[in-house]
Amino acid sequence: MRNEASEEWSVRCDLAAAYRLIAHFGMDDLISTHLSVRLPGNDHRFLLNPYGMMFDEITASSLIVVDPDGYLVEDEEQAKINNAGFTIHSAVHMSREDAQCVMHTHTLAGMAVSAQEQGLLPLNQKSMCLYGNVAYHAFEGVALDLDERERLVRDLGNKDFMILKHHGLLTVGRTVSEAFLNMLTLEQSCRVQIAALQGGNVTLPPAEVAAHTAAQFKEHGWNRSRRPWEALKRRLDRIGPEYTT
Repeated sequence: MRNEASEEWSVRCDLAAAYRLIAHFGMDDLISTHLSVRLPGNDHRFLLNPYGMMFDEITASSLIVVDPDGYLVEDEEQAKINNAGFTIHSAVHMSREDAQCVMHTHTLAGMAVSAQEQGLLPLNQKSMCLYGNVAYHAFEGVALDLDERERLVRDLGNKDFMILKHHGLLTVGRTVSEAFLNMLTLEQSCRVQIAALQGGNVTLPPAEVAAHTAAQFKEHGWNRSRRPWEALKRRLDRIGPEYTT
């Protein structure tokens, strides 16, 4: 028999770890952006950060359970969430069964690449791993209009990486670990691109090499391995193990 309470706590600890790691790697934006994950069980319930907390303050017990529209499942005293922000996440969660975890960031490198006409270039091994798997969604203003969800889902399609033009980055994963490692790979690819373009002219690999690298990543991708995730959590245990409280 499944112990859903135990499974939920494990998911809570993983998501809290992801929030702390987003801050650790400089991918947070004050109290803005979200990381969300679907909870075990048949109900459509998701964990979300309380609005107003910095990412390096998040703990497993501070995460809030919300429904697909971002509203509290259970009333909690003084609990606040950003309903408008979660509508983007909920659209992806509800349209993609494999999108158990959705992450969205506003990083300097991500926002810079999102403003570049050419999008993400296959400049190095990491970005070549994403070749052909990065979607793009045009900026429509602050994500307050619910009808934007349909277009965002359409633009994402079956891809796991998205650049929100003039906005930021979004990744999905079947687990918190996968979504985080996807985000770290996309973020690092954007950082390399900004650095490389500042250095002058760049060269691109042949398209077939980039496609081959992407196929290798899809078959053997380290984003599906628990090893880097467990190593990252050991780092958190050394820095601040209270994320599991």
